Amino acid sequence: MKTFYWLVKREFWEHRGGFFWAPLISGGVFLVLNIMALITGEVLGGRGSTHFNIAGGLNLNGHLDADMLGKIGAGLDIAMYVAAGLVLMIMAIIVFFYCLGSLYDDRRDRSILFWKSLPISNRDTVLSKVVSATIVAPAIACLFGTCAGLLLLLIAAFTASLHGLNMWQLLMNSHPLMVAINLITLIPLYAIWALPTVGWLMFCSAWTRSKPFLWALLAPLAAGVIVSWFGLMGLFNLGSGWFWKNIVSRMLLSLIPGGWIRDTTPIDNEPHDPSVLLDHIGLAHNYAALASPDLWIGAVAGIALITTAIWFRRWRDDS
Repeated sequence: MKTFYWLVKREFWEHRGGFFWAPLISGGVFLVLNIMALITGEVLGGRGSTHFNIAGGLNLNGHLDADMLGKIGAGLDIAMYVAAGLVLMIMAIIVFFYCLGSLYDDRRDRSILFWKSLPISNRDTVLSKVVSATIVAPAIACLFGTCAGLLLLLIAAFTASLHGLNMWQLLMNSHPLMVAINLITLIPLYAIWALPTVGWLMFCSAWTRSKPFLWALLAPLAAGVIVSWFGLMGLFNLGSGWFWKNIVSRMLLSLIPGGWIRDTTPIDNEPHDPSVLLDHIGLAHNYAALASPDLWIGAVAGIALITTAIWFRRWRDDS
């Protein structure tokens, strides 16, 4: 267990730029852009008759009842989710290329000879990379995303206080701790959902002798085009829509956070009510995806691909 811990830590050290600095910088850029937008709104509002408003055009100089304060609090919670979601999207892109190079780069620079000389199994080496991609990277992104969302909440509340609202009252109607706990609690679900893409990319990284990106991208896309062509020609009666959604999409896009929500109950009542949207992205709706066979079939396929990647790392010789 101690060896595995140091293997995961090694991955973090070697890819600190992607795992640590990229989420930190993206969260900072998001905050700067929002501050610029708020300043722009204040300046333009001061020049004309525009009033700073929130929650569907409400003038903040007016009286707010408990229902409206609750909606504003839900809106601030959603803003925190958006901030964290943007950081997680950057993380997904970084993890995509990390998985692609995770096993190929060791062979390319011949450092695999050094690592194979150590008493470390191929299984532990590959699994440490899987854990880094599905647990470590999302956890760090959630941390910085939550911090960015919390700072955004404070900035929004302070800006609203300049227009007559009680800043403390706004903050008391938001739930930043709940948002942070929800994001952290969703990491295991994300790890399960991401397994098909992680497995496919690591398989390509271990199997291909060159250009793993082209193999990883073009192979599923070409398969999708062929299936669509067969369907267009009326041959074999293949469902191209199903293939693109459940095969191509799962192989290439499962690193995108929240992809499992597509299988949950859609919003059909009061779509503009932030509290309804907040309930829809809560833990209950997210973890309803565990009842979907697609999630588990994809996880099994991902595990099979990771197992194959372990085998290829052991026997692949590019010399």
